[in-house]
Amino acid sequence: MPSQPAPKGPRSRGPVDAFAQRLEASLVQRIELGRYDVWFRPHTKFILRDGQLTVGVPNLFSQEWLEKTFGEAVREAAAEVLGKPVPVRFAIDPELFQEARAEQEKARNAERRTPNERRTKERDADAANLSGDRSSAAEHHRKRAVESQGDEPTEEFRVPRSALRAHRKWRSLGDFVVGRCNRVAHASALSVIEEPGQGANPLVLYGPVGTGKTHLLEGIYAGLRRNFSEARIVFTTAEDFLSRFVQAMHLNKQSSFRRHFRECSILLVDDLNFLARGKGSQVEFLHTFDALLAEGRQVVVTCDCHPRLTEDLMPELIDRLIGGAVWSLLPPDADTRLAILQAKSAGGTPLIPEAVLQFLAKQLRGNVRELEGAIHSIRHFSRATGRPIDLNLAREALGDLLRHAVRVVGMADIDAAVCSVLRLPANTLRSKSRTWAVSHPRMIGIYLCRKHTAASYSEISIYFGNKTHSTAVAAEKTVRSWLQADRSVKAGERDCRVRELIERIERELQR
Repeated sequence: MPSQPAPKGPRSRGPVDAFAQRLEASLVQRIELGRYDVWFRPHTKFILRDGQLTVGVPNLFSQEWLEKTFGEAVREAAAEVLGKPVPVRFAIDPELFQEARAEQEKARNAERRTPNERRTKERDADAANLSGDRSSAAEHHRKRAVESQGDEPTEEFRVPRSALRAHRKWRSLGDFVVGRCNRVAHASALSVIEEPGQGANPLVLYGPVGTGKTHLLEGIYAGLRRNFSEARIVFTTAEDFLSRFVQAMHLNKQSSFRRHFRECSILLVDDLNFLARGKGSQVEFLHTFDALLAEGRQVVVTCDCHPRLTEDLMPELIDRLIGGAVWSLLPPDADTRLAILQAKSAGGTPLIPEAVLQFLAKQLRGNVRELEGAIHSIRHFSRATGRPIDLNLAREALGDLLRHAVRVVGMADIDAAVCSVLRLPANTLRSKSRTWAVSHPRMIGIYLCRKHTAASYSEISIYFGNKTHSTAVAAEKTVRSWLQADRSVKAGERDCRVRELIERIERELQR
């Protein structure tokens, strides 16, 4: 096999230098130099000891991602260099861990020292996620500045300097806790960072509040900024897009507005469902969307539900969104909640015992913000009372939160959730109507009553206006068959996939 110049291997030391260089060259031939530079060169260390190859990494995220994505390539490269297969393991290296933390701190300090660089200002302005109403004075000042400058580039759409969030800290995918509830969405975010525009495009991430949609989107932005520093990456919210669009219409600056969004390399939009408030902004976003995709530029959006379940978005826009990849983020399960609590509590003081974290993971069923708030509350209560953290203190500090976390779901709750999600009038499911637009939601409600309550078939049948339990039995059996076949059914005035519809109703129950 023709040899390729080996990349520099600053991580390998001592007698294993020659082996590490040969291993790196062999690995580059398998995964290409660009991918090696992104994932291995600055972050790993190869150690051959006692017939076993250890790949040192800086954190748990790198360990899991590299082993899953490149583990086989590393094994093949090691076998080629050594002439025989050898065991390969990926492990966190303390030295690399400390170096990574030092680099992060150095980067933050450098950013604080150079706040006036134009390039940094433009990127930060592009990425600023602004909310709330502009003051009338600020609006007046900005309009005067625009009118005096004419049709300049996108500067007129920038908010006043004082309104920018100072030194915004972009979250990274390395801090994202991966579990069964978000694994696929997380992997899709990684693929965008590695090869933007080459995979599913657009990428749509949806789920209820507090499940990590914005964290993933910020992680994508931070990763792209790191890997593709010359690219023009725009991070915005749908609210900001709408605000800029309205401003452009009032000031007759549509051309500058369109250049700002359509000439970017990558567009990241948070809370797309906010665009449902205006038809004109949806049409503008649709044209922007088409222009970017026509040139193969990556688009990533987040929203609070599956696009098909959003009635207020244009059918044309929904069709574009489902043309890529649509992945959900669900509320964390017990294992993921424990991992989140461990990650959020690591390094803080006072130390929270593992038994307390396990207790919280079992008792709290909310989102990430609720878990993080529980940690802050326990620590504050411990400092205020001067007592060490244990189970008794945790119960006392979180008394109200724990009481509200134990919620009993009843048939009336499920009835209300189904009607809320499908926007049906109250008590529709208990009516005598036998049309498909009512009977299908009623059957799904019966299925969920069997799943989430202890009610018998007879009790469920009576609640939904039927005389015998056989109706509830048949409804549950039918919905199970729909799920197995991944069917779409008539629900309200729309056709919906049963699996997605049930997921959204269950999220509504957790609110």
